[in-house]
Amino acid sequence: MMHMEKPPPDPVKLLNAWMEWERGENPPGRVMSNLKTAGMRELLEDLAANVAEPESANGGPAAESEPPAVEAWKPVV
Repeated sequence: MMHMEKPPPDPVKLLNAWMEWERGENPPGRVMSNLKTAGMRELLEDLAANVAEPESANGGPAAESEPPAVEAWKPVV
């Protein structure tokens, strides 16, 4: 059996699948299938790896310190 390399994640296809769900055009199961096929896992893994190991401006590993403060989200009512 020959191992075929998966194509890189396709953000356009991922967004289109998400928007189809938001518009109610596809049920959740179909959306999950489309997200998987378009590479959602790989995209999230890449993003998580970049967040977990940020590089400092000088090219070396960032100093371990407290994470930056995040502004509190305030709902609009």
